[in-house]
Amino acid sequence: MLTAKKVISESNIAFGTSGARGLVVDFTHDVCAAFAHSFLDVVKKEFEFKTVAVAIDNRPSSYEIAQACALAIEQQGFNVEYHGVIPTPALAHYSIQKNIPCIMVTGSHIPFDRNGLKFYRPDGEITKCDESAIVNCEYQFTSCMELPELSINPDGAKTYTARYSDLFANDILKGKRIGIYEHSSAGRDLYAPLFTMLGAEVLSLGRSDEFVPIDTEAVSPEDRLLAQQWSDKYRLDAIFSTDGDGDRPLVADEKGNWLRGDILGLLTSIALDIEALAIPVSCNTAVELSKRFKRVLRTKIGSPFVIAGFEDLIESYHSVAGFEANGGYLLATDLVINGKTLSALPTRDAVLPALMLLVAAGKDNISSLVENLPQRFTWSDRIKNFASEKSQQMIESAVMSPESFLSQLGLSQRQCADIDQTDGARFTLDNGDVFHLRPSGNAPELRCYTEAADELQAKEYVEKILGKIPSLQ
Repeated sequence: MLTAKKVISESNIAFGTSGARGLVVDFTHDVCAAFAHSFLDVVKKEFEFKTVAVAIDNRPSSYEIAQACALAIEQQGFNVEYHGVIPTPALAHYSIQKNIPCIMVTGSHIPFDRNGLKFYRPDGEITKCDESAIVNCEYQFTSCMELPELSINPDGAKTYTARYSDLFANDILKGKRIGIYEHSSAGRDLYAPLFTMLGAEVLSLGRSDEFVPIDTEAVSPEDRLLAQQWSDKYRLDAIFSTDGDGDRPLVADEKGNWLRGDILGLLTSIALDIEALAIPVSCNTAVELSKRFKRVLRTKIGSPFVIAGFEDLIESYHSVAGFEANGGYLLATDLVINGKTLSALPTRDAVLPALMLLVAAGKDNISSLVENLPQRFTWSDRIKNFASEKSQQMIESAVMSPESFLSQLGLSQRQCADIDQTDGARFTLDNGDVFHLRPSGNAPELRCYTEAADELQAKEYVEKILGKIPSLQ
């Protein structure tokens, strides 16, 4: 017999900001089963259910991981509903509606040699306490033998599409030309039909048979150029895309300029008339400067922390939501739109912000909505293959001696006005500009976020800081 805790502890697979992540070679059948067994053992103590839903992204390794999880589910006496390749929010929405738990096999935006598992209770994402319980679970199980073949249930995809197609009139996007950058996104077969149902003229762009690791917080120069070329060539009103598992949106305006995720979240919140927000500390301060919300709560980075922030807000406000700098939008409360109820979906979603942006723009351009916001600009990028231990040591040293650190970064002309250590270290300079350093929770990377009154300045901060850091080690 195997013990889940022991298998997990020896696996090199660990929980990060969103789900358990690691190299594909470390996701052995027994490791996948151990996580599934632990998750079920934890969640069945609080909920009654007979069925568990499973879905995957388009990574080559995802189906086999799903098979191992499905075997574990069946070993515990539960039924398996396999939904094939669909977006994470589609699976989460379906499981919440059905009051059952689910497991999403996805590594989100990280390279295809890695993968991951996201777990949802019948009421939504697992908490950090649940994560701790899963990795410490002593459940015993037998080693995986023959893996089951899985048949696709289409209901998860249908339910997710209906969530938005039923909310608006079928001509709400009439006159809009929208490009869908499909690449290898888990939702690529759903988006074009949905936008078409709502009246838009849709062009499918950039579909790939190979996995493409789109990071909505650090859009590549190639994807920036692609969007501008597509927009000019096809005279598009917008381009819509997502990361690998379809929970982080990437939206470009009519000029082919990708919107920063937190600006998209801000515009969405205004369009939805949200009263209170929970957002990570890395988000643009234009949120507060807009003066459109009764309360803005800043949290650590990661959807579990945003969701935890909802608990206090929903006691005091009727409409509560959250979003991350990557654009993923979380709806904490039910809303009434067009006389119809949009149910809460407290996990990252990509479709809602894209739709609300297009609806809010109406006959105007998306860029005009952005221009009416407080003009604060952010930029971000990362150093890959940068060990978390190195990041932590550097950040600790920087906090101890910020002026020395600024000098090392070539910013000696500035002084440090404040340091926020909610997550990593967020340095506010004496001119109001910001740079924020933190180790990624999903991969061995050091992330850098900046903010300034000028986009070029924000970009220059990122390039200068990330250019200097390797020489500091």
